[in-house]
Amino acid sequence: MTIVASGPAATPTAPDGKGVGPLLRAWRERRRVSQLELALRADSSARHISFVETGRSRPSEEMVLRLAEHLDVPVRERNALLLAAGYAPRYPETPLDDPALESLREGMERLIQGYEPYPALVVDATYTVVAANRGIAMLLEGVPPSLLAPAPNAMRLTLHPEGLAPRIRNLREWRGHLLEQMERQIALHRSAALRELYEEVAGYPAPAGAGDSGPAEPVAYFALPLRIEHAGRVLSFVSSISTFNTPMDVTVAELAIETFLPADPATAKYLNSLVS
Repeated sequence: MTIVASGPAATPTAPDGKGVGPLLRAWRERRRVSQLELALRADSSARHISFVETGRSRPSEEMVLRLAEHLDVPVRERNALLLAAGYAPRYPETPLDDPALESLREGMERLIQGYEPYPALVVDATYTVVAANRGIAMLLEGVPPSLLAPAPNAMRLTLHPEGLAPRIRNLREWRGHLLEQMERQIALHRSAALRELYEEVAGYPAPAGAGDSGPAEPVAYFALPLRIEHAGRVLSFVSSISTFNTPMDVTVAELAIETFLPADPATAKYLNSLVS
């Protein structure tokens, strides 16, 4: 599938009524780091960190970025910290279809196409699918067009009662895994859109007859598998998620490439038979 832009770039804004100090304190507390520990990491002093958090001292642009790095603040939120401190955003948010990201798009296309016949896809920060290969298209056969409309969402596709949910043999386990994954993302990113998506998909009713059914024969899985019915057989996959190291653009920072590796020989044999 062709990579598409998931939406227009958003201009970061500083939260109303909050300076950089309270925001930094919130990130520090979220990371469970003391003022002294953060000061040691950032080559500063606990006194200076305290003054910054209480608004008695205005941090330099370099200090804001240094503290954000040591607190593992997401790139989008680093822009918000800079704005709150009175500085210009450092990281651009380039639309995915911008010519400047052509090499990135081509590289991701080659990566997920090279993974065929195994499934692979690319999603953004709110799990909008921006690219997918033929392995994913195979799993989505029979899903209603309403769920496959432009900019489909991976969580809706998986957990919606009219999506893949009725086909997932271990739905209770896999649903729990996905919701926990979203909860971790919500804890890391201050995203109202992600929270809204979580509340939506967590509220989906279970498809009729949904439940956990074990494999016909014991299989020594090395990670939690996605066990899904396709064409009268049960395929088993384990997933891996990759992100970009040291991203310098908000869009790039929020992209994730998820690949599905066959979890047993029967699944690998079937998928390879489709291209032989």
